[in-house]
Amino acid sequence: MPAADREQRRDRDRAKARAMPTVQPVDRPRRERVVDAELVDPAPRGGLLEVFSMGYLLRLIVKRELAKMYAASVLGLLWSYIQPATRFVVYFFVFGVVMQRQDLQNYAVHLFCGMVFISYFTESWGGGTRSIRANKQLVMKMRVPREIFPVSMLIVAFYHTGPQLLLLTAICLFIGWHLTWSAVLAGLLGVAILVLFSMAMGLLFAALNVYAQDTQNVVATFGQFLHFMVPMIYPFSLIADLGRDHPIVYELYLANPLSEAVMLMQKLFWAPLADHPSDVAANFPPDLWERGLIMLGVCAGLVLIAQRIFRRLEARIPELLL
Repeated sequence: MPAADREQRRDRDRAKARAMPTVQPVDRPRRERVVDAELVDPAPRGGLLEVFSMGYLLRLIVKRELAKMYAASVLGLLWSYIQPATRFVVYFFVFGVVMQRQDLQNYAVHLFCGMVFISYFTESWGGGTRSIRANKQLVMKMRVPREIFPVSMLIVAFYHTGPQLLLLTAICLFIGWHLTWSAVLAGLLGVAILVLFSMAMGLLFAALNVYAQDTQNVVATFGQFLHFMVPMIYPFSLIADLGRDHPIVYELYLANPLSEAVMLMQKLFWAPLADHPSDVAANFPPDLWERGLIMLGVCAGLVLIAQRIFRRLEARIPELLL
């Protein structure tokens, strides 16, 4: 570079330096800021209580899940009714027509009542299992209780099964539904068992699926057989007959919370449609109420156990999602 150009450049730098404001040094002693507090883990530890206190965020996640499910879908939410309706038609034809299950009064209601609530459980269980992996970006970037993702799937599942429940109610009213207080209480007890059991399974398997992604395939496989593990396609009287010779099988069958929940819901929807209460009495265990109340306590305990296991496993969730 020629000497003249270098001199001009120095002059421009000096002029720029003179134009910049200067700060006079302060001759005061520097003060150090010291925070006298313990280090706090930024991950929330409130568990389910914190989840239900964050109603606004829970609604946002539910809306996000629904929008993600039906993005670029022509029929959208209708798929939630087409698939169960197709399954109902197939089951009714095979078991109600071909295998002559018409000896059971209002067999269609008996079948559909079980399908609605098993569909709710399978969707909430499967969706809850996949929920943390499916929302790993939010898990990594936001301070939220991680239980909020499997819990949100309980609400998403209700969006899909709620209208089916309304359809079931309309059908029962058309046939001649006459409610009693005991039927309503049975229905409330069945819903409570179903929701608590769904929550416990969603929490537990959501954490396990982060450690081993094969968990969601195991859940999907079991979901295909749940329709045969409750008195839906067949009446409970067949299980009662089996229990006379095989009492252990009988007890194991009734130890399934879904069996208790489905029979309690049938007490609400299907049993009041019978001509006489004695016509359907054989299709319920004589101690259904006692077993239902015990199962409600068991499911509440399962939620607490699942919450503790989830809390133990969640420490490594961000690391495993990387």
